Amino acid sequence: MKATTIFSSIAVCAMFSMFACQSPSSTDTTADSTGAIRQEPDTRMDRDNNMNTADSARGAQGMVDDKTHTFMNDAAEAGMAEVEIAKLAKDRALNPRVKNFAEMMIKDHTAANNDLMTVARGKNVTLPSTLGKHQEHLEDLSKKNGAEFDKAYMKAMVNGHEDVVKEFEKCSQNGTDPDVKTFAAQKLPTLRMHLDSAKAINKALK
Repeated sequence: MKATTIFSSIAVCAMFSMFACQSPSSTDTTADSTGAIRQEPDTRMDRDNNMNTADSARGAQGMVDDKTHTFMNDAAEAGMAEVEIAKLAKDRALNPRVKNFAEMMIKDHTAANNDLMTVARGKNVTLPSTLGKHQEHLEDLSKKNGAEFDKAYMKAMVNGHEDVVKEFEKCSQNGTDPDVKTFAAQKLPTLRMHLDSAKAINKALK
């Protein structure tokens, strides 16, 4: 009788041990070649974080592709920079033609920036709120005054508008989003006129 009880106890203990070994764990484990238990990292959190990051990027980009999103970002930063730098020029420029050019920049680029924001809202695209790489140009010009400022400002306007015209031409010809493509095409005549004016004034200042 005692032997039966002992064997029964051993069987129960073995059964509990077996269930304990089979109980689920939050961390996956595997055995290596030596039989040691090696803990496997839980990648579910990493996957969730990556998905959240991707969702945030898609939210900022909205309903446009990468190429269009890049153009819109660059156009927004350049447009804001034109306005801010022109405000500085309006106060510091000595030459009347430079002052008039700055006033034209404020008027035309403010209107273009507003149009771009309207397009961006329709595409659920979040545009940048800073000047990006153009901030350095603003800071450099803010250190100049008088005739030195006039020359530096107009030279910057020639270089800047040459780059902007090229990018708007590319988008107007090869853009993938119809609305953004139309925006670029509509602004091109004004941008080309700005470039021609900047070249003429810049030449006169030399």
